Amino acid sequence: MQPKPENFSRQYAESFKNQHVVDAYRYRAPYPPETFAILADLIKDEPRTLLDVGAGSGDVARQCVHFVERVDAVDFSQNMIERGKQLPDGNHPHLNWIYGKIEEVPLTPPYALITAGSSIHWTDWEVAFPRFHDLLTPNGVLALVHRRTLSMPWNEELSQLQAQYSTRRGHRSTYVRKELEERGLFHTVGETETTPIDFHQSIDDFIEGLHSRSNFARERMGQEAAQSFDQQARSLLLRYQPNGILPLQVIGTVAWGHPLKPTH
Repeated sequence: MQPKPENFSRQYAESFKNQHVVDAYRYRAPYPPETFAILADLIKDEPRTLLDVGAGSGDVARQCVHFVERVDAVDFSQNMIERGKQLPDGNHPHLNWIYGKIEEVPLTPPYALITAGSSIHWTDWEVAFPRFHDLLTPNGVLALVHRRTLSMPWNEELSQLQAQYSTRRGHRSTYVRKELEERGLFHTVGETETTPIDFHQSIDDFIEGLHSRSNFARERMGQEAAQSFDQQARSLLLRYQPNGILPLQVIGTVAWGHPLKPTH
């Protein structure tokens, strides 16, 4: 099997153990509530149990506790888990936090649904996907969950600036599914997206949210580069929104299907 693209290497995921990244994570755009209605409809089997892969601070897991019997939320960053426990529903009785790597942590299957919110690229695919296959109920599926902001007038200029400062090249979460399908590890059954929701955010909070991503983690960029990026991004965005508030729209996408065991 061909190796994963280098920019999906787990070494980049190490950034999510850093407290600065954990602190910045709260500035990411929220998932539209409709995202979780879609996930709830994907559960067809009993028991109504869910495994959340790369749960982070629980942006997916903490919302799913209301329609399942148990969520096992796995992450290899203890700092992320500790932050998640402090957030709404972080200590819900249906939520079970598990520290460790998804490829090797002890689990309690079967699961009627496995979710991965923009984290599946960090896993060891050849180990994780056969495991996912064995963990699911007969009608269970793996759902790849993603959120994105719609294009705004400043996007092109901001993307050019980000390309100058990014510590990693070529990353796009939406490309992961294609890579998995080409390797015979995932078969897509369906895909849908939510209605956009409005989300207003200060320019400073928006920029801080960018630093919650591995390619813009401050410890990777270095203090000088991070400060320079922040200053240029702030100046750029203020040209479009002099009041300092960005009017954003967020869409959630869910693609679901079957994790596979490779035949070669």
